[in-house]
Parts: sequence; structure tokens; C-alpha cells
Amino acid sequence: MSALQIAIEGRSFTPQRIFCIGKNYDEHVKELGSTAPEEPVVFMKPVCNIVAPGETLFMPRHGSLLHHEVEVVLMIGRGGQDVPEADALSYIAGITLGLDLTLRDVQGRLKKLGLPWELSKAFEQSAPLGYFKTYDPNSIDLENFSFTCSVNGGLRQQGNTRDMLFPVRNLIHRLSGWWTLRPGDIIFTGTPSGVGSLKQGDQVGIESSVTGLFSWTISF
Repeated sequence: MSALQIAIEGRSFTPQRIFCIGKNYDEHVKELGSTAPEEPVVFMKPVCNIVAPGETLFMPRHGSLLHHEVEVVLMIGRGGQDVPEADALSYIAGITLGLDLTLRDVQGRLKKLGLPWELSKAFEQSAPLGYFKTYDPNSIDLENFSFTCSVNGGLRQQGNTRDMLFPVRNLIHRLSGWWTLRPGDIIFTGTPSGVGSLKQGDQVGIESSVTGLFSWTISF
């Protein structure tokens, strides 16, 4: 995998956009001291921020509190607009796990000022991404998909897509109403509770029975 081409079992995709969904798990909303949204909270990361498994992650210089947020990540395989929820899963080419790295101290300051989140969410290397597996609806249940995040072998986050406030079908439907989806679009679908800080030397691993384990080491 590179930041320019992603292969999914014989098909090659050029990443177009990274859509990220915030506040999509109720327990995570609560741990942030926030309220559940009435519609998906959407922000974006640059494609160049993708980091392949095994690479070293470097702490950004403009923040001090780096948080891990494990998420189920989708690759869109065909274009569409106003996709019906009933057909939404047919637009998925691949599935993996990723980390929505967040500078929580920077995000808190920006929120208080009513400013955009880019400095806290879209910094260099903010989108570590596992290798994609072809999505097969007959063997992968996106309505009951378990995944975890561990730091130095200790469990930090444990989630299941059944707890999403806006399930995968609904996310694709809504996103395709706001943008015309394109092959190569990537969707980070939100993180469960348990987000926490990372420090120098930490090894963060994200895992599911479907995708396997992906890990990165933090440096400064």
C-alpha cells in the first residue's frame, strides 16, 4: 500500500478523499462530555496522511496530547450519488481498520474558539491505515463487526459496529447525498469509547478477526 495506490485483491484504487465520522458511538460521545448528534459529524483528512502498517509515527510539534481512535474503514469501489440504504453495501470494495489520530489538547482549544479542527485532526501521519481486505457481504457482517485497539499489549478500546449511532448503510447513503462518491473514497466510520494518550516508544495495535493485526510505534 502507498499513499497513491491501494490494491485490493487484483483491483487498484487511487485514494480520492478521506471522509471521517465523528461522534458515531454513544459511549465515546459520553466520554467526550458531549451530546449525540442528529446527523453524522463529517470532517476530512488529506490522502497524503495515510501511513502503512509498521511505519514509525512521529509526534506533531504543535500539540502535546496525542490520542488513538481505532475505526472500521471502508473503501468505496464504485461511484454514486443519493445511494439508497438498501444498496449501500454494494458500493464497498474493501474493509480494514485505521487510526484517527487526534491532538486532543489542540482540538479542545479550537472547539472553545469555534474554529475548524484541521490542526487537531489533519496533521502529518494522522491516518494510519491497515491493508484492505475485499469486502464480501456473505462472510463479513458490517452490522456486527468487532475490533480492538491495544497499546503495548494492553487493551484500550473494544468496539462493535452494532453500536454505531449511524450504521454503515446510513453513512454511505448520507455521504452520497452531500458528495458524489467516487471509487477510491475512504470512510473512517467513527471510534468507540476508550480513547487515550500515546507517548514515545508506545506500540499501538489495531485488530479484528477479519482484517488481522496492524501496528505502529510512536516516536518524537
